[in-house]
Amino acid sequence: MPAPSPDRLDLIFAALADPTRRKVLSMLLEDDMAVSDVAAPFEMSLAAISKHLAVLAAAGLIRQERRGRINWCMLDPEGMRAASVWMQGFGQFDPVDLDEFERFLDVQMREWGEDQA
Repeated sequence: MPAPSPDRLDLIFAALADPTRRKVLSMLLEDDMAVSDVAAPFEMSLAAISKHLAVLAAAGLIRQERRGRINWCMLDPEGMRAASVWMQGFGQFDPVDLDEFERFLDVQMREWGEDQA
């Protein structure tokens, strides 16, 4: 898969930056949902949820289709794949062991405290 364009990545990461949109994506992992069902757990208007869905669709993270009188939302795995391909470019770095890093900082802070005394 070719690297996604910077503009596409901007749309994807901007969409993912919002916690409401991340929650919507998590919900859609389970199954396709009607827009009204997507909106149900949120304390916001249907219009506000529709704006969030439009951002996700513009980023290529979801698709929407009309079935009868109901608008349905579903994940579009290609959008997430584009972001994943870009992030894999950073895979040459060793993952950070956060526990080890915390121990390192703890030792450094104690040594710094001793130097200050």
